[in-house]
Amino acid sequence: MKILNCSDLEAKDAGKGTSKLTVKWLIAKETGAEHFAMRLFEMEPDGHSPLHNHPWEHEIFILEGEGVAFDGTKEKRIKAGDAIFIPQNEKHQLRNNSKKTLRLLCLIPYIEE
Repeated sequence: MKILNCSDLEAKDAGKGTSKLTVKWLIAKETGAEHFAMRLFEMEPDGHSPLHNHPWEHEIFILEGEGVAFDGTKEKRIKAGDAIFIPQNEKHQLRNNSKKTLRLLCLIPYIEE
């Protein structure tokens, strides 16, 4: 068993197509996880993830804040306590249109390529 505290991990820019979004890899292959990864994202006001899709599903849990989930056509409100399931290949983007930081957990499987 490994217990990690997120305050001990470095927040990194979430990458291409993002704005005001950082990620901490809480559990990953380096931790010994062979099948899934758990990430903590923090999105500042007016921040967003890219509008994208990929061949794996993932699960999101909103810890704090609020914003919208966008599927390329319509927006749906999201808030603390919401769990979001995104099926494989579905377009998606998260946006923080509030005045507070949006914090969320995102779990993804490791895909063998």
